[in-house]
Amino acid sequence: MDNREKALDVIGNFRIDGRLVDLKVNTQGHINSTFVSTFDNDGVKTKYTHQKINRNVFRKPREVMENILAVTGHIGQKVDALPDRDRRVLRVVFTKDRMPFYIDADGEYWRTYVFIENVNTYDRIPSLNAARNLGRGIGEFQRQLSDFDGSKLNITIPHFHDMNLRYRQLQDAIEADPVGRVAQVQEELDFLLSQKERGCRIWNDFESGRLPNRVTHNDTKMNNVLFDPETDEAVCVIDLDTIMPGTILFDTGDMIRTACNTAEEDEQDLSKVSFDSRMYDALVTGYLEKAESFLTPLEKDGIKESGRTITQIMAVRFLTDYIAGDVYYSIAYPEHNIVRAHTQIALMKSMDEQWDRF
Repeated sequence: MDNREKALDVIGNFRIDGRLVDLKVNTQGHINSTFVSTFDNDGVKTKYTHQKINRNVFRKPREVMENILAVTGHIGQKVDALPDRDRRVLRVVFTKDRMPFYIDADGEYWRTYVFIENVNTYDRIPSLNAARNLGRGIGEFQRQLSDFDGSKLNITIPHFHDMNLRYRQLQDAIEADPVGRVAQVQEELDFLLSQKERGCRIWNDFESGRLPNRVTHNDTKMNNVLFDPETDEAVCVIDLDTIMPGTILFDTGDMIRTACNTAEEDEQDLSKVSFDSRMYDALVTGYLEKAESFLTPLEKDGIKESGRTITQIMAVRFLTDYIAGDVYYSIAYPEHNIVRAHTQIALMKSMDEQWDRF
């Protein structure tokens, strides 16, 4: 039975009114198997998103769903009075047994959301105004959760942004050198090892308690935010699988890293890779409009550094995987991970060259 046939079998276990009239595969995501259904209930058509949770990535699906319910419930209370509340927060559909997931015969976990309609998504930021709106959207998401105790959430992927751990993993890969690649990447290693102390500052400040323990999304790229098609306002942050406790600087950092790179994450021509300081200014201006009221002084001071730090952690992870023989990230060609590492290193260097200008 393929995933589509499984989805057809699973959908009937959720509390959905009406008759199934359409089911399409959604190929936009890269981790979970996703389908969009349409139900007709006395002439009223409603769409739903169904996902089989990838247990190779999310090994604690129950805890993932507990986090999502806690966060969406909290945001739901904040937006309940708004006329378009259904666009402002993900809505989990429960099973007929009142569970937020269904376990199929193979032990796979499935979930269902109400599909959010009348919104736009972007894979790349099309303008400075869009960057401001992205910043506002992430800032509003954090503001809505600023009174939620992040320590109450499950840690579903331990030490996700622990730079000390990432450097230990890099060192382990260097010592093992399972496919004989260390000699080829000495220049990259020299640079990243020289940056270790600076890269660990944010994690160390979080671990020591100097940075507050808040709710973090951990994947704040452009296509995880939904925008109003008329106003371009960010209305909802989606893809909540990596919601965990952490410092919000993880989220500002990933937002900056993904929004301000002038090239793709795996661009082979490094002359195209640079840090767009105008995009950064627009992004952070919009972000602070929504978030400045609850940020601590240390959090505000760390926003700029956070972009470099998350770029560095990705460079370390890509290089580690290349040395280890490409065991974690999917690759399209043998050099894919080292190309990714080169792009992140180039972005770090471009930030440093412009550091006093943004």
